[in-house]
Amino acid sequence: MKTCFRLCVFVTLLFSGHSNPIAPLAGGDQDTLAENYLTRLYGLPKQPAQSPSSSGGEKRSSDMSLRLKEMQQFFKLKVTGKLDQETLEVMKKPRCGVPDIKAYSTFPGDYKWKKHQLTYRIENYTLDMSVAEVDDSISRALKVWADVTPLRFTRIYSGTADIMIFFATGDHGDGYPFDGPNGFLAHAYPPYEGVGGDAHFDDDETFSYRSPQYYTLFSVAAHEFGHSLGLGHSRDPGALMYPTYVYRDMDRFILPRDDVNGIQSLYGPNTDVNTDDSKPTPPVTPNTCDPNLVLDAVTMLRGEIMFFKNSFFWRSYPQSPDVELQLIQSFWPEIPDNIDAAFESVIQDKVFLIKGEKVWALYGYDIVQGYPKSLSMFRLRKNVKKIDAVLYKEDSNTILFFANNQVYSYNERMKKMDKGFPKPVQKVFPGMTGKVTAAFQYRGFNYLFSGSKMLEFGSNNKLLRVLNNNYFLPCK
Repeated sequence: MKTCFRLCVFVTLLFSGHSNPIAPLAGGDQDTLAENYLTRLYGLPKQPAQSPSSSGGEKRSSDMSLRLKEMQQFFKLKVTGKLDQETLEVMKKPRCGVPDIKAYSTFPGDYKWKKHQLTYRIENYTLDMSVAEVDDSISRALKVWADVTPLRFTRIYSGTADIMIFFATGDHGDGYPFDGPNGFLAHAYPPYEGVGGDAHFDDDETFSYRSPQYYTLFSVAAHEFGHSLGLGHSRDPGALMYPTYVYRDMDRFILPRDDVNGIQSLYGPNTDVNTDDSKPTPPVTPNTCDPNLVLDAVTMLRGEIMFFKNSFFWRSYPQSPDVELQLIQSFWPEIPDNIDAAFESVIQDKVFLIKGEKVWALYGYDIVQGYPKSLSMFRLRKNVKKIDAVLYKEDSNTILFFANNQVYSYNERMKKMDKGFPKPVQKVFPGMTGKVTAAFQYRGFNYLFSGSKMLEFGSNNKLLRVLNNNYFLPCK
């Protein structure tokens, strides 16, 4: 490991509130867990060893409330200053320490490399993976950042590199010991003389090359190298630099726009890349406040409502006024992004997700074995290669498929298409003039989405209201 002048002082100042990973919190007294969390991550002063006085206790309570508000604001929770269940659940997730920022962030003090040619060295290996798998994971993780900046990374095999990479357990000499499985996954230092840029990985974790059942080294390393280059954490839940661990498929991964903006604010764009319209566009995390939001699909799942958009989905719970945004990959690595349609079958207690001519099935949140299957399982016409939306009618166990402004009615109990179908959408749902982009039934009403609007129909398919399509997605 590189040495640095007054290393402990530097580490203490730098990581007291920025990028030191924290273990998931579980068990024990909730107040103590919250206090430890806020002390490590949000600058809450440590409790004095002596018993606090009455005035001291009041101040401590006030400090706790202030730090809780900061944490709740960062994670877009309801800001109460109180330790509610939702806040506690967020505290229990494996994560890094974060500053309170709006979008992308760089470390305070403008930590950045003053050069574009950087070296890295892998000092040792985890036994969880082959040497070739570790090498490839690290190389790909660095390439994520090289693709969008002028930075170039060269591997060296001896001596001191700009980015020293090693696996360790427990106390490994930097003052921030790892704490065993499922705790500190890794940590990295921003650009600085000495230890700056180094990335350490906890070898008590089980790392993998591709398996989503374990922590994929690519996912962890790509995030940590963002720190090595000068980025802090982002509030954007779709960003690579969001503090909690999310599985990333390295073959499908495209650096999100928030991360691109962040790293290019430090180093500028990659000037070596020719303009190519076919190059994937950095994904942007969808916003429920966007008046032009167009949803890909909507479905119920055992009382929840799930709204799909690009590589994300929102979960809406009847008991909560808020919605939770998640990456599709983080729940179902096998399911593609940008699905076409989704619906819940009450008879089968399954949710079906459709893209192109393939159909996936979920039982709860588990993928059902034997899927994906062909779209032909629903007895649609052979020329139907893509579905725009699906509406499941609980009263009749009828599945309505929308494709090319036509409606196909499938009797789920009889497992056959109803006679007289397909029919024009306007004939089945008078007043529906645009293309149906998503659909679902909720509390006896049928909701058809068309662009940025949602049309509410009664049980007799009579048009009742035209609403914005984020009617069920509160803007915050």
